Amino acid sequence: MAVTHPNTGARSDTEYGADAIKMLKTEHREANALFKDFSKTTSGPRKQKLAKQVCAALRIHMQIEEEIFYRACREAGVDTDIMDEGDVEHESARKLIKEIEAGKAGDDHWDAKVKVLGEMVRHHVREEEEIGGMFWKARRADIDLDELGVEMQARKDQLLKQLKRRQ
Repeated sequence: MAVTHPNTGARSDTEYGADAIKMLKTEHREANALFKDFSKTTSGPRKQKLAKQVCAALRIHMQIEEEIFYRACREAGVDTDIMDEGDVEHESARKLIKEIEAGKAGDDHWDAKVKVLGEMVRHHVREEEEIGGMFWKARRADIDLDELGVEMQARKDQLLKQLKRRQ
């Protein structure tokens, strides 16, 4: 489905349409799959590659979530406590991501850090997706989730291009 953002003119072709929450849920599933693959492998180089992938994906996910989705939720009056908790969880994840990126497979506690990051992400996802959680409240707020999804996809595309240039 191709959608054009009314303000930026950015086009988004996605399997989830333009819905912001569907986009975020898809990214949650993708990160979870990477963590599962990590837990199943014993190969150091494969672990290193998977950790790099999940850290990059989470950095981009958190950035678009904070810049666009969380901002829109706050503006629409979604529960401040839920929003603040999401911010704190993201900051904790960023610290662990930084440690993982600074290390490598085989370093002391490196595997444990990746495992704990996965546990933190699963906890965070549960809280966002559960009934009464952030996504539930966002659906009931005055937020155009389709327009927001197009804006988020455009920003994600921009961040992915920047990442590719740095590699």
